[in-house]
Amino acid sequence: MLTKDEAIEIAKQVFDPEIPVNIWDLGLIYDITLNPEDESLDVRMTLTSQHCPAAQSLPQSLRTHLLASGKVKEVDVEVVFEPLWTPERISEEGRKKMGIGQSGPAI
Repeated sequence: MLTKDEAIEIAKQVFDPEIPVNIWDLGLIYDITLNPEDESLDVRMTLTSQHCPAAQSLPQSLRTHLLASGKVKEVDVEVVFEPLWTPERISEEGRKKMGIGQSGPAI
């Protein structure tokens, strides 16, 4: 079974095709729930906008990466829009990669 830290590292391998920052550092992942009893994983995530061109591909890519670990049997990725994503959710590492200064609370 994956650990939460391992799931986060895998999420860091998935990138928004329009932004050179992974979905974890963009702050798109709201919650990761491990279910050891059935070796499954539930992820709540959002997108930078409801009209994001990658609305289908990002959740599917995350699911595919997590399943490829071989440490989970099922992955459910739920896309939500509450709370709405804002740039303040971008991690310090993501801000560095994007060349923008710190302008909000740490995630």
